[in-house]
Amino acid sequence: MKRFIHLFALASALAISGCASHQPQARPSDRANAQVGIVNHTGSYIYSASVDGAGGGHMESWGEGYANICCTSIPRAWYPGMKVLVRWDMPEGHKHIVKEKIVEVEKYEETGSIYMHFFPNDEVRVVVSPVIPGSPEYPIRHLGNPDTPPASN
Repeated sequence: MKRFIHLFALASALAISGCASHQPQARPSDRANAQVGIVNHTGSYIYSASVDGAGGGHMESWGEGYANICCTSIPRAWYPGMKVLVRWDMPEGHKHIVKEKIVEVEKYEETGSIYMHFFPNDEVRVVVSPVIPGSPEYPIRHLGNPDTPPASN
């Protein structure tokens, strides 16, 4: 009887370990986490902005900032026709003017933060970049307020 118990225990252990070894392996996600940032190329204040529902931050006129609004996810690999819904509120006086637009995401080679760029006439561009606006490697140059004279050295 004792021998039967030992054989049963050994068979059970082998069966359990055999099942465990056939479990599917976890695959890396095809999406990456991303912070959301806003770059404003207009003379109007942006009260809030979001990309596919993520975001909500604000930006002063002619302002640029770090992607410090949490969080969304983006595909690890860009694909042609990749689009997002951008929604923003650019008030006129005390009246909120909420707009939205489906925007094609510009091609990227590596993941990073997702930035919404707002231009005059409701032009919007969306880029994914591992570097921040203002860096030489950043894909869109922010010129700031064109009415402000350049700083003299």
